[in-house]
Amino acid sequence: MNFTGAELSAWLASVMWPFMRIGAMFAAAPILSARSVPIRIRILLTMIIAWILVPVIPPPPAVDLISAEAVLISIYQVVIGVAMGFILQMVFAAFIIAGQSIAMAMGLGFASMVDPQNGVQVPVVSQAFLIMATLVFLALNGHLVLIEVLANSFQQMPVGLFAPSLDSLWQLVIWGSTMFAGGVLLALPAIAALLLVNLAFGVTARAAPQLNIFAVGFPVMILIGMSFIILILPTITEHLTDLLVKAFALIQTLLSGV
Repeated sequence: MNFTGAELSAWLASVMWPFMRIGAMFAAAPILSARSVPIRIRILLTMIIAWILVPVIPPPPAVDLISAEAVLISIYQVVIGVAMGFILQMVFAAFIIAGQSIAMAMGLGFASMVDPQNGVQVPVVSQAFLIMATLVFLALNGHLVLIEVLANSFQQMPVGLFAPSLDSLWQLVIWGSTMFAGGVLLALPAIAALLLVNLAFGVTARAAPQLNIFAVGFPVMILIGMSFIILILPTITEHLTDLLVKAFALIQTLLSGV
């Protein structure tokens, strides 16, 4: 059995470029990009998915792998994968923002722990919201939908000199406002209640200066904050679903190049 150099180059290209797009998305997407996921596992999963998709995706262009055009195609695949993963990453960042807003309002902003997703210090309330959002995402088979969207991306934007348009990339930048709006909308009931409690304690402090507001107010703020967190938890599924629908719609717009 003999193989020519052109055949080997075409076989390598058919695996290498999908591997780059899939690997770039896994490096930026939530859950899979967490530091708790070993890099070897991530690479192995990327290779398996690439092998599965190779027979069903359009063949890559016949380009010399050692050329400027091949380097440009590789850059495009990385950009597409990172953009797709970054959109979903901002969905989960909305829950971190919501937790930080509630934690600062109830006086728990100093109580922080390491976020296993990003490896940074976040308030414990943000960590609780992020864990809940992750569990809901997995329960809704969001990881399977993510792989399906990834597979369809090779049909909508095949491997080649195709890249998202400037308008679609600008929509990706604007998507950051949706992240902040989603976080504030989720935390708004608790923030509004805690604001009213702060106003009540402010009036009390003016009416009775001898009362130690710090000794009385801090436990009350934590109690009310925890109560509203419990009331907010059932709405996490609704907020996550809404953000995911918008995120996948933005991915479709990104891949369509409009």
